Amino acid sequence: MANSTSANLKLTVQATGENSGTWGQITNTNLLILEQAIGGYDAVGITAAATLTFSNGVLSNGKNQVLKLTGTITGNKNVVIPDGIEKTYLVENATTGAFTVTFKTTSGTGATWSTTDKGYKILYSNGTNVVDITADLGDISSGAITATGHIIPGANDTYDLGTTVAVWQNLYTGDLHLSNQAKKQGNVVDGTRGNWTLQEGKDDIFMLNNISGEKFKINLSKIKGDS
Repeated sequence: MANSTSANLKLTVQATGENSGTWGQITNTNLLILEQAIGGYDAVGITAAATLTFSNGVLSNGKNQVLKLTGTITGNKNVVIPDGIEKTYLVENATTGAFTVTFKTTSGTGATWSTTDKGYKILYSNGTNVVDITADLGDISSGAITATGHIIPGANDTYDLGTTVAVWQNLYTGDLHLSNQAKKQGNVVDGTRGNWTLQEGKDDIFMLNNISGEKFKINLSKIKGDS
């Protein structure tokens, strides 16, 4: 019986009694391919559309676990892996140029970075399509979440913090910045748009108009009987 090839990583599957004198070399190559798949890294230039290789029995760029897509692109680009390959990827879009990049199978669908997205994706191919795990995580249920950096929405003036039936109990913040300048229409009272900052003083609360530069003090009345 002759050697065969595995479906996904294209390892050489050695038949009993084959490869006298070369068995060790083939085995070592298989181990290197496994190393590629587990933690291998490669930078792939995609100034033109790129097709990743999965050659039989040898190291190939498509077998790496981590890929960095590079180059200055002047149009929308596809990065293609062959149909029938089942594999996971960690992919960084490090290209320059305001065009989309799509990581896909030859005949199926894939994951697309937008024209302004130069970030990372966790992907897997099921043999038919490439699926973006990072886009399909759904809701995240957790206890306390501690952030050591900024928490930024994915689009301006698009997402809410809480809902009409699930509000946050208390909001603790320093200065409070209020702006509806990203909206096409202004407020429901006079239709204008504004940009304000609320700041706390020792004895007063102030509002700063960030458009005109004017500063205002909020008139506060002490509750009767409160010492």
